[in-house]
Amino acid sequence: MTSNIKVSVIPEYDSKNSYPSENRYVFKYSITIENDGGFPIKILKRKWLIFDVGFGYTEITGDGVIGLTPEIPVGENFAYFSNVMLRSGVGNMSGKYLVKNLDTQESFEIDIPKFSLLSEVLSN
Repeated sequence: MTSNIKVSVIPEYDSKNSYPSENRYVFKYSITIENDGGFPIKILKRKWLIFDVGFGYTEITGDGVIGLTPEIPVGENFAYFSNVMLRSGVGNMSGKYLVKNLDTQESFEIDIPKFSLLSEVLSN
């Protein structure tokens, strides 16, 4: 929670699109951004830090989320899903969104909590 804006993440291993024999482990993740602050916001940019065990860190940046720069009124939320591929099948992700307060036009960052990525193939 940052400035009364809550980011929740639910990751899931995508076995149908993963090919462990080719070092391709795909994870889906659902994100919900809840605006419990006192002002409407707009998501401008995202920054992800992806850790893949044995392969290190990768940083991904870009505008908005899933091709959108959504506005989230007070008391409402925005939900979306995306995916990431790891080569090892084990890792984690965390990040930040750059958002704009639509009342004051000031920009600030909100945290995306770290979440684990663990393939079912490797957890047995």
